[in-house]
Amino acid sequence: MVHPRASGSMLAVVADGMGGKSGGRKAADQVLMTGRQIFERFVPSQDDAAEMLRQLVLESHLMIKLTAITSEEEPHSTVAAFCVTPGLECDVVHAGDSRVYHFRGAEMMARTVDHSFVQRLIDEGKITEEAANTHPQSNLLTGCLGTHADPPVALWHIEQLQFGDTMLACSDGLWHYFTPREIGAIVHALPPREASEMLVSKARQRARGGGDNLSLALARVDPLR
Repeated sequence: MVHPRASGSMLAVVADGMGGKSGGRKAADQVLMTGRQIFERFVPSQDDAAEMLRQLVLESHLMIKLTAITSEEEPHSTVAAFCVTPGLECDVVHAGDSRVYHFRGAEMMARTVDHSFVQRLIDEGKITEEAANTHPQSNLLTGCLGTHADPPVALWHIEQLQFGDTMLACSDGLWHYFTPREIGAIVHALPPREASEMLVSKARQRARGGGDNLSLALARVDPLR
């Protein structure tokens, strides 16, 4: 979403809900609604973008927990968000296994590190990243929104994006089916809308009807023509 009053500012949010038939959907909607409200209050010239993203995580977590009190479900949600402010500074936050990637051209510069059981096994050197994708407990999270424990608030700051840089936020229903090299090649070769359509189409094809929900938000820095 583009800021309603401050040009050159945008916020992208992806939320992947879990818990009951409608609980996960409600939790994800809560994250998106909270993100919109917080971003509308945000003043880029005065406020700190990282602090705004921290509030997005904490307020969404609280709202999901309040919703859970009035329902029999246990709604949870991941979040992956990035905010670009004037001067092309970029701040990122995530909780759970939804990811944010930063590409320069086709090359991955960095990505978020999942709050998941298999990521912990990777960190401990017990399994490889390739093996993690087919691990039977690959869907177990060690942190997300709406649980009894406080959510992780993993922040990351990019000093300045450059022309040709792409920021991608996506759920595990998308990244699960690609290597970073494949994603980089697609976002570099195609305009953002076409790249998004290609990623969604390929993920569905590779899932063969058995994939998870998939969501993505993609933004590329291009010079004004």
